[in-house]
Amino acid sequence: MKRIRTVIMGAAGRDFHNFNVVYRNDARYDVVAFTATQIPNIDGRRYPASLAGKLYPMGIPILAEEDLESIIREHKVNEVVFAYSDVPYTYVMERGSIANSAGASFKILGAAETMLTSTKPVISVCAVRTGSGKSQTTRRIAGILREHGLKVAAVRHPMPYGNLEKQRVQRFGSIADLKKHECTIEEIEEYEPHIVSGTIIYAGVDYGDILAQAQAEADIILWDGGNNDTPFYKPDLHIVVADPLRVGNELLYHPSETNLRIADVVIINKVDTADINAINTLRQNIRRVNSRAIIIEAASPVLVDHPERITGRRVLVVEDGPTLTHGEMKFGAGVVAAGKFGASEIVDPRPWTVGTITATFRKYPNIGTLLPAMGYGDKQVKDLETTINKVPCDAVIIGTPIDLNRLITIRKPTVRVRYELQEIGKPDLMDVLKPLLARRKS
Repeated sequence: MKRIRTVIMGAAGRDFHNFNVVYRNDARYDVVAFTATQIPNIDGRRYPASLAGKLYPMGIPILAEEDLESIIREHKVNEVVFAYSDVPYTYVMERGSIANSAGASFKILGAAETMLTSTKPVISVCAVRTGSGKSQTTRRIAGILREHGLKVAAVRHPMPYGNLEKQRVQRFGSIADLKKHECTIEEIEEYEPHIVSGTIIYAGVDYGDILAQAQAEADIILWDGGNNDTPFYKPDLHIVVADPLRVGNELLYHPSETNLRIADVVIINKVDTADINAINTLRQNIRRVNSRAIIIEAASPVLVDHPERITGRRVLVVEDGPTLTHGEMKFGAGVVAAGKFGASEIVDPRPWTVGTITATFRKYPNIGTLLPAMGYGDKQVKDLETTINKVPCDAVIIGTPIDLNRLITIRKPTVRVRYELQEIGKPDLMDVLKPLLARRKS
């Protein structure tokens, strides 16, 4: 039988999951390569044989997406599978055109096709864009579940940027586990808030193995989605966070609209900072594609530890990296805090950037006067530290979910800012969780 020569396009996450669930043990396919983009320094590796299975005794190369056309021609590829997220429809179809013109079919697997089934109830929290407010929503839900006596295991959308074999299954029950697993800043931002609040969190590469471990020790699985991707596990309740500050994106990005169409609950977040017309337009857009979803309105008020360090001062604002880069947000918690507490100026970091931080601004020129907390490796973390300390400012506002002072030395006063979710009116999260909680008790 002639095997279907396949390339899976990804960003070290959905691509590996699609392979593991659909392609790994299917002899009809020959996956000749993964391609990688979005995340720095993840190409040039191999998907190891220990993860790839018996059909791939040499593993599978991970190549740069920019070489897609030549990869298709060189390897006589029959089929290209698009497997990453948070990208506009035009971007997706441009890649489709590259594949088609080089002689390959172009494919996107259906969301349901790659969802694994758990023996425990699953609540999934996803979003229509990176930076919509999914993290604080997940923390809020975890808190409600713990208050009702349930042991929660959160499973985070993958971020395997290191040794893939070592990262097959990662369990985080303490802060020490972050060091044990050699986590990047991006990983710590997602895992640490769960750990400090008392929620066990899993991540890694093989989400079948992860599920087996998580459901063995928890009463309920909380899928903590990332990068506006769809869930890897079949949810009993699918909650999607929508962003009125980027209204329209929910119908123009992949797979934002898919998430919106399959949602049981849609949270319109940031109603405290969004224009009422944008909120109303977002509500209409939701109803255009999903008439059955329950809609909850919520705010994300900022909490600040040292507001006096902001008032009247020149500040550098450091925000979550992916939210500013491929998430395309123009501001986050740090900017909100700078305005609320009267900073005299937000200092532009661009004249002071070095190395990989300079390269980030070159790749994402619309970031503007904010500094993304990029930290995908030791070199980038060092470049971030150097850049922060070079910027002439009175204080540094840290708008990421973690305290950067633990990871780098900042030679200026710092202010930590974070978001928490606060539902407005009814229905609220307790209302939509009640049926599931009642089933657990019966």
